[in-house]
Amino acid sequence: MEQRSLFGLSEHLERMSQIGDPLETLEATIDFEYFRGWLVEGLGYGDGAKGGRPPFDPVSMFKALILQAQHNLSDAKMEFMIRDRLSWMRFLRFDLGAPTPDENTIRHFRNRLTETGTLRRVMKAFDWQLQKKGYIPMSGQIVDASLVPAPKQRNTDAEKEAIKAGKTAKEIWPDEPSKAAQKDVDARWTLKIGGKIRYRPDGKPLPQIALPVFGYKTHIAIDRRFGFIRESAVTSAAHADGRMLPRLVTTQNTSSEVWADSAYRSQTNEKSLAAKMLVSRIHRRKPPGRPMPAHVARANAGKSAIRAAVEHVFAHQKNRFGLFIRTIGLARAEAKLTLANIAYNFDRLVFHERAKAMG
Repeated sequence: MEQRSLFGLSEHLERMSQIGDPLETLEATIDFEYFRGWLVEGLGYGDGAKGGRPPFDPVSMFKALILQAQHNLSDAKMEFMIRDRLSWMRFLRFDLGAPTPDENTIRHFRNRLTETGTLRRVMKAFDWQLQKKGYIPMSGQIVDASLVPAPKQRNTDAEKEAIKAGKTAKEIWPDEPSKAAQKDVDARWTLKIGGKIRYRPDGKPLPQIALPVFGYKTHIAIDRRFGFIRESAVTSAAHADGRMLPRLVTTQNTSSEVWADSAYRSQTNEKSLAAKMLVSRIHRRKPPGRPMPAHVARANAGKSAIRAAVEHVFAHQKNRFGLFIRTIGLARAEAKLTLANIAYNFDRLVFHERAKAMG
């Protein structure tokens, strides 16, 4: 009978490192300790004078939220995966057999960071870290939005009108607290128009496919040079993209150019960009009832080649992270999408650092 090694676990982990543990690469690339001060301040941890079981390390818990965002896991599934995966336990600095956070602890930690605005501060802190590493926003900024679905709601016409009027779930279902707790009155329905617009010979557009989507919308602005998410916002799915432009563009980029699709073109936005000394590279719309002028079509095509970089961000988040809103309410949806944005920036930094190392 073969004798088992007394050092089986350490040998197993060492073998994982030799094969290539991506979490070790993430650990080596991201300075997670850099966020400790913001996390401790946001959580409001005391000095332990009142006794009780000490909380889990906030940096370890933050890393758990990043893993959760990267794999689109519920809190219950996250609890299981922390216990199940040795690579995750090593990354989170939890000892085998020692206590690990349960789903309620994970939920409470995320909610606390959400309530205090800590996640937004952490994202901004990482942007400072990026700039110290030399990843300064440059070559202009690209703005876009993408729909993120949430579980569909089944409501009566009267309930829908009450939601549109801005009433809370408790006001709409005062005698059904359990039902009210499961209703998302912040998410909205919208139509997703798919495919490239094609035209008949006479200039009239061909019909496009319109798919109804219920949920939220993530708005981001990336820098053209490195592709990091520099600004972000979250709204209901029905919110107009163009209204978010002034909130997303900044004057921190070394270039004054701003790219966006035609949904962002309006006189208000053009004036807003001009007031900030920014140059609009926003797509122009087709003139109503007339064919698109050839020179405008060529200009739009050139802008599209640049603007396509932002679509790679959404593709990464949706294909690799499986982006989907499981929570209820705008604040928690914003927390979910902010974590997805932070996780994307972490992956992006790993990409750039690896490319730099390879020369």
